[in-house]
Amino acid sequence: MKLITELKGKRYQLDLDNAISLAIPVKFNGEQPNHFASPIASSQPLSGGGFIGDTKQGGSCNVDQIKMVPHCNGTHTESIHHIVDEPISIGAIHSNSISHCLVLSVTPKTAIQSQDSYIPELADDDHVIDLATLQQQLAGVDISSIQALAFRTLPNQDHKLSVIYSEQAQPPFFTREAMQFISDLPINHLLVDFPSLDKMYDQGHLSNHHTFWKLEADSHQLSDGAKLERTVTEMIYISDQVSDGFYALSLQLPAFELDAAPSRPLLYPLIELT
Repeated sequence: MKLITELKGKRYQLDLDNAISLAIPVKFNGEQPNHFASPIASSQPLSGGGFIGDTKQGGSCNVDQIKMVPHCNGTHTESIHHIVDEPISIGAIHSNSISHCLVLSVTPKTAIQSQDSYIPELADDDHVIDLATLQQQLAGVDISSIQALAFRTLPNQDHKLSVIYSEQAQPPFFTREAMQFISDLPINHLLVDFPSLDKMYDQGHLSNHHTFWKLEADSHQLSDGAKLERTVTEMIYISDQVSDGFYALSLQLPAFELDAAPSRPLLYPLIELT
């Protein structure tokens, strides 16, 4: 099978044989990333009525039941229902189609090094991705035809695969000005390698989520300009072997009637056709 796409006036073939998964594997009952001190993702064999879903225990087949918190146990994708009352489930968003995606590496800075703001007020030692950083990294890059942005924060240590985020180990986040800049781009899918667009302890405002989906601050109601088709994918991992640049993205989601679900974003390298 060959898939051809056009990007910035050039034709490309998707390299289907070399797909790159951005999902952190969920090691049930084992080492895994964790946010907000959530219970870890766990599994155990289904049992009852004389049946045991474990061939090692004499069962006829393996049948696991699992417990997990999609927002906290690994790579996940959110719909606008994450912050509004209306049940617009992640499974109802048709995001499995192919999108043009830009992978971009950025280095967070301490808030005291930035002129930007946030709600609530920034602490000097907060690590942020600010507007100046985005403008510098995107200088000269034509992003008019992309539908997705995937951010890799530097340094890109593999501890992201199992880090326990806490008050003592807080992840970076976007400033208000940076998120407004992103929200004004013609994109539908935003992917980041940290657990939330917002500060870990932000007094419940989730101001960046509201800005991205174009909702009124602190509101849980849809507004006329709300971007229902947009998704946020958090806790991805982009290997150092993946270069910054343009790819095709397949955002693979289960048909869950929830505000978020575990996901597996796939990047396909683009081969220019002459």
